Amino acid sequence: MSSAPISITNATIQFDEKFTLNNISWTIEPNQHWVITGTNGSGKSALAAVLAGIGDITAGNIESLPNKIGLVSFEAQAELIAQELKKDDADIMDVISLGTPVHEMIFDECADPELAQELVTKFGLESLLDRAFRKLSTGETRKVMLIRALSSKPDLLILDEPFDGLDADTLAMLQAHLASILDTTPMVMVLNRFDEMPDFITHIALLDKGPANTGSLTLTVDRQDTAAYNELYQLLHLKTTDLEVPAADSTNRLPTLDPSQPLVRLNNVSIKYDEIIIIDKLDWTINQGQHWQLSGPNGSGKTGVLSLITGDHPQCYVNDIFVFGFQRGNGESIWQIKQFIGYVSTALQWEYRVSTSCRNVIISGFYDSIGMYSKATDVQKKIADSWLSLMGMQDRADQPFNKLSYGDQRLLLIARAMVKHPPLLILDEPCLGLDEINRQLVLALIEKICQNSETTVLYVNHHAEDKIQGIEHYLELKK
Repeated sequence: MSSAPISITNATIQFDEKFTLNNISWTIEPNQHWVITGTNGSGKSALAAVLAGIGDITAGNIESLPNKIGLVSFEAQAELIAQELKKDDADIMDVISLGTPVHEMIFDECADPELAQELVTKFGLESLLDRAFRKLSTGETRKVMLIRALSSKPDLLILDEPFDGLDADTLAMLQAHLASILDTTPMVMVLNRFDEMPDFITHIALLDKGPANTGSLTLTVDRQDTAAYNELYQLLHLKTTDLEVPAADSTNRLPTLDPSQPLVRLNNVSIKYDEIIIIDKLDWTINQGQHWQLSGPNGSGKTGVLSLITGDHPQCYVNDIFVFGFQRGNGESIWQIKQFIGYVSTALQWEYRVSTSCRNVIISGFYDSIGMYSKATDVQKKIADSWLSLMGMQDRADQPFNKLSYGDQRLLLIARAMVKHPPLLILDEPCLGLDEINRQLVLALIEKICQNSETTVLYVNHHAEDKIQGIEHYLELKK
């Protein structure tokens, strides 16, 4: 194993003008084995390809890339197939090419023929050695590529989704073989499925999508850091799980709203104190199914606008405000308005100090209470457990809320606000006070809600550029 670490520093790497990795800084020590993970389109395969010397470095630098790389990827597989198909070109060839046989693909220029033969047997390819490589199935060509890479005595082994398409026995065999070479061969894997990660992996690199075909390395985690690893697992569960937002309680639904009417309409509204004008003649309509981001600096009036909607501002009755079918000031009660709103803020988290279980925090959303003062139904318990599963917190259902991390508390309060499927979910600075991993967790949950529910999301923050996938309407207030 090489003694020099691979070092990537502030690098920007371009891939044929189709994709760019931005500002990558990453160090791989000789005794480390990495998994690269992240959502589709975040650049996982691109980052792995960088280690194989692929891509144009337009900024920063890369040092100590190994000389001999063992690479298995869908791109390399497709390139090999394309090279084989070119041999059919009648303009170049005088005879019809039968294609390169599998035994030549494996054993020509093989660094370790004995290992290659052992792997051929283990992968069950003996009967295919005389067949043309291009005639193999996708799974069979993948096995050939694995044998080529493993028997090449590489300085670095790069495996991009190596377990895709393998049956259970072959998967177990490959995992065991990889474990047997970990002391001599550093490995970097690209995996979408976190549950396929081998036990010997020491570190995880998380990539995230940026704007317009770009990606960046947002987090690296040492697997021995249990807390950080658990947070990363939870984040990837939220981003990649097929679970959908749990349904509402069918036995206790909110009143049905007229779908032809907007949820909120503010007509020429103003907020002023004496001669100081905070909001000046604002028109804003929020229709059902529209997800909005409200942004602006401190003092721009974001909280004031929210309180006009919720009915908590004293000037809501001197403005032209229509919410959830009610024209404000015509005798409606504040609770008739608030039943249609789920609300999460840092202030609510400060107030939620009761020592109750995670499950009961979510169930309290059915009753709009802080703490539990009513007996939950079996349906409500089941819905709460579904929310916990969605967030990767099913093993913490009975843990006390006040013993959780700040970020997990925020996730639970969002679930509490959503449990009734309110027509409008207001998230007031939901990432305030959170570190990067917990911020990513909260944003992933918001994206899930935007994608898989009928609730309209109103996301409030300081920065207009801090956008969430699924939110396509923006209002920026100026101070």
